[in-house]
Amino acid sequence: MARMGETPYSGAGGTGRDISRRKRQMIYCVIPEVLADELQDKLRDYYKDEPNVEVIIDRRRGERRSGSESGGKRQIRDRRRRRASGSFPKIEAG
Repeated sequence: MARMGETPYSGAGGTGRDISRRKRQMIYCVIPEVLADELQDKLRDYYKDEPNVEVIIDRRRGERRSGSESGGKRQIRDRRRRRASGSFPKIEAG
């Protein structure tokens, strides 16, 4: 079965997929902002012949998640089924 956006290979032999029609995955080479001046030009030059590699600078500031803004503490529950209520009849050994 072909993935979304792909067409099955229909040439002679009929096995596999037409690789030239596959959507390529993008690879991001992320540089910390403090190292950008030193590495950005070198890495862009290194990957210039690779169309699926993009060199980017990480400009985020601080943590995106913080415990105080999460809306409360997470509840951990026991996911096992509860024991049936009531009593069970006695089983005689036999």
